[in-house]
Amino acid sequence: MKFTIQRDELIKGLQLIQPIIISHTTLPILYNVLITAEKDKITLFATDLSVSMKCSLPAKVNKTGSSSFNAKMLFNIARELPQDSAEFELEDKNRAIIQCGQSSYKLLGISAEDFPAVPPFTTTSSFLIDQVLLKDMLQKTTYAASDDESRLILNGVLMSIKGHKIIIVATDGRRLALVEKEVELPDDQKIDLVIPAKTINELIKVLKDEGQVKISLTQNMASFEMENCTIISKLIEGVYPNYQQVIPGQCDERITIERESLLGALRRTAIISNERNPSVKLNISKNQIQIIASNNDVGEANEQIPVKYSGKSLSMTFNPNYLMDPLRALSSDDIAIEFTDDLSPAVVKSNIPFIYVLMPLRIG
Repeated sequence: MKFTIQRDELIKGLQLIQPIIISHTTLPILYNVLITAEKDKITLFATDLSVSMKCSLPAKVNKTGSSSFNAKMLFNIARELPQDSAEFELEDKNRAIIQCGQSSYKLLGISAEDFPAVPPFTTTSSFLIDQVLLKDMLQKTTYAASDDESRLILNGVLMSIKGHKIIIVATDGRRLALVEKEVELPDDQKIDLVIPAKTINELIKVLKDEGQVKISLTQNMASFEMENCTIISKLIEGVYPNYQQVIPGQCDERITIERESLLGALRRTAIISNERNPSVKLNISKNQIQIIASNNDVGEANEQIPVKYSGKSLSMTFNPNYLMDPLRALSSDDIAIEFTDDLSPAVVKSNIPFIYVLMPLRIG
């Protein structure tokens, strides 16, 4: 194997696959990235055995071949290369020479034959969707997925496709984010799949603002194929909770408020909040929301936001991070908050088909 590649291209490719690499594993090969040189490109492949990523980079290939090398070490070398292009040559199956200007590296690797194969994939169904649309929907919901491995099904994001509508839902049991869009899909499409949050987070990084992504499915896997990058992931098995039961049918009160104003006030008051158990109190009264954060060890923060509101007064306590997450993800100038009483869930809505349900904290 011998090829010449632009430093920036190599850095970009290695940067994409870094999060796939496991930080701690009993299989040393999983620290590596498989490099395959063919025709006028090289392909990088990394896997943690649940999620795999393959991306192609333009290169001048003098000799085809493949081998695997420590991904982190190769990335660190690529960032420090002194010139715009570097020559990569495999001396044998386990050693490569990287030459760039006056710098030279000899890098030991592991044979390609020992690297886990690309997961076998027999497509049962597939469809196309705009990358920018999918990326936007995922960004508006994924933050609400759980990281508690005791309820594995909540570690994923539900993608539900029925006819010409796609619904994406994430919940950790304390909050729920949902967004839906009308899309051009075959009439007979009816699919529910739960995609691991790790896969979603990597997918968000590679989705672009143009072009389409081809989503292909098997019984327990999904593939997301873009122009120069493909992500293959196992799906989470099990039945996703009935999210429709969580969404309140109707709330008694509604406040419309400028999104940036509320986000800024929450960000400023949350500074005082206890880091281990963060909370802020929202005192809602006529034409005003008062936000209070207190910490016995530090002090108190207090901010008032004028709003148009003439309903009943009440106080609700929330985790400020949970309340700020949808405000960061949305782009509308104004959002609406609906509520019924101090202990019922609050509902955040926007000018798009988006719903965020958040349970208040019960503070003794």
